[in-house]
Formats: sequence, C-alpha cells, structure tokens
Amino acid sequence: MKILKPITNWLETRACAPAYGGWILGATAICFFAAGINTMAGWLYAISGISFALLGVAAILPPRSLTNLSITRRPIQPVSAGDDLKVELEICNHTQQAVSLLQVEDMLPFVLGKPVQKAIETIPSQGNYRWLYYHPTQRRGIYRWHTVELGSGAPLGLFWCRRQRDCAAMAIVYPTVLPLATCPLVDEMGQEESKRGDLRGRPLQTATTGLVRSLRPYRIGDPTRLIHWRTSARYGELRVRELEMVTGGEEIVIALDSASNWEEENFEQAVIAAVSLYFYAQQQQLQVQLWTASTDFIKGDAYVLEALAATTALEDASSVVPKSYPLIWLTQNSLSLATLPQGSRWVLWPNISSPAEQEVINREHPGIVLQSAIALQPQLQKTLNWY
Repeated sequence: MKILKPITNWLETRACAPAYGGWILGATAICFFAAGINTMAGWLYAISGISFALLGVAAILPPRSLTNLSITRRPIQPVSAGDDLKVELEICNHTQQAVSLLQVEDMLPFVLGKPVQKAIETIPSQGNYRWLYYHPTQRRGIYRWHTVELGSGAPLGLFWCRRQRDCAAMAIVYPTVLPLATCPLVDEMGQEESKRGDLRGRPLQTATTGLVRSLRPYRIGDPTRLIHWRTSARYGELRVRELEMVTGGEEIVIALDSASNWEEENFEQAVIAAVSLYFYAQQQQLQVQLWTASTDFIKGDAYVLEALAATTALEDASSVVPKSYPLIWLTQNSLSLATLPQGSRWVLWPNISSPAEQEVINREHPGIVLQSAIALQPQLQKTLNWY
C-alpha cells in the first residue's frame, strides 16, 4: 500500500487514477476478454469491449470537467485568538456546460488545522458557486497558504482526478487582549517623581494616579476610586479628580524581550501581557508605544496587533533595547533587569528549565514575578513588589 499511494497521487494530480469501481470494472473486462479468447465467443468480446469503452470515457471526462474552473478568494479579516476565521471562496465555471459532483479542498497549513473540504453538487454553465466557511483558531500568528485543490470523478465515478489552483491566502490571528480593570504596572509609572514634586518643566499627562490637577463632573466609565466624595456632597453631584503624573516627558514604552530565549508557553503569555498592557494604557488616555527586537518603536492599534501576532522568540535584533525611556520590560531573563532605565517596571517569567536564573537581581525598580499556577490577568492587576 505504501508503494501504491505515491503512484496513485501522481496519477490523480497529473492524469487520473482508477477508483475502486474502476479497478473492479477493469478486472472484470480483462476476465471477459480472456474468456473470449479462450472460447471464441463473440458476446464475451462485446462485453469486454463495452467495459473498456466505459473505462476510457470515465478516464477522459473528470480532467476535462476541471479544466475551465477558476477560484478567487476574498480577503480574510483579522481575528483574535479563539475566534473563527471567515474564509470565502468563489468557484467560477467558464464553460457552456454545467459541472457536477465536484469536491473542493482548501489546503490550510498544518499549524492552523486540517484541510477543509466541500462537496458541490453542481455549478451551472457560466455560473459560480460561493463557498463560505468558518475555521476555529487557537493561537496567534500570521498564517499563509497558497493552493486550493479541485477533485472530481464525474460522471461515472470510475476514475478520480485532482487539480490544484493557486489561490493565495493570509490570515492574521491577533493575541488575546485581557480586559484589565486596573494595572499598577501602568498606573504607577513615574509616581516616584510625582511624589517628589520634581516638575521642572516636564510635561504632564492625564493618569489614574499622581497629583490632583482639578475636579470635574463624573462621566460614565470613570473609576469610582477617583470620586472626591467631600466635594461631591457639597455640590450635590459626583465630582472626579483629574490627576497628573510625570513620565519624563516621554511616552510609556512596553518592551518585549523577543531577542532572548524563551520557553514557548511563557513567550505566549508575554505577548498577551504586552498587548493587554498596551490597550490598557490607551484606555487610560496615556501615550504608549510598543518595542520589540525586530520592530523597534511602533504604535497604532493595527500595527501593534499585527507585530505581536508575528513576533517570535529569538528574533534577529534590528534595534537595541532603549535606555533613555522608562520601560515596562517583559522578559524571562532576570539578568536583563539590572540594566533597566530609571523609572522602569518589569514582569519576569521564571525559567523553569534553569532555576539558577530565577534570582531577581534588580532592587531599584518594582515589578512582578509571575507564577505559572495562577492566571495571567489577576497577576497583572496585583500590587507591584520591590525585590
């Protein structure tokens, strides 16, 4: 069987291969022909001749039915991990005859899933067939595939043939964004400078913690912890504190240590943490950028999501780690914490395979050491610790 399978595949993709019924009819025709030679009976020759004629017609028609079919694909909209991709193809019949009993197979990459098949009963002459299906996703990434395979055994089903059509596709699966209600990693950036009152000409940014700038009426969505209850009681309506904090006049930079070696599961968590922190900072109306080893500084929802969908561990570094900006540093390498810029924060994933590297040697900046037994979201929302 292992020897026959490559031969069958070669025949199906370049000519056509007998189906099970074709093998049976062929063997029967040979037996009738041999019996005719032995007995010289004309009716045996007739039966064998008709059988061979049917086999010939059945071998010619399937490849011809696929010749003038074309396939076009609609662009695939990006989705988040766990959502379904919407894949849409259109098969066009350019002949004057209807095409029936057709099988279409979209050749997905194995990392995305098994190929998806669709049986089509008929496509009218000069008509088209719209095929829409939804494919589940599990992990982020940018997935590309290039071919769709057409198969047919019509009209007799005695022979089977397959033909591939170029139909390039690209599907972007974004990492999951965790809905953070609070995040001290972002909220407390620059808080030390604010407490010292070191405001020498540095621009201020609206934040959720820091110095009180003014009071304003409550708006839907404002954190309840910012309500100034004494003033609210005086005016008879809710008043909210607007706060300021110093970030050195620079944007918050969320930096993913993608040039280092990572355990696979830890790196996937780090990507989720990076995108969640980025959108949380945006929600707090802070200026925020993302840094990775291959992209340098980027911002903008689509650019950040696509960059994090494509990033991998051990990336070729096209830029060095920024030293002039306070960072939220996401890493598995505890040694890198010693060189963080002033005012930085960090999130460390312990390296299980190298326990000796788990010691935290940075005592100048607060951060979080993640625990694999606890979900990521509550750990990003917990109070920072000094080590």
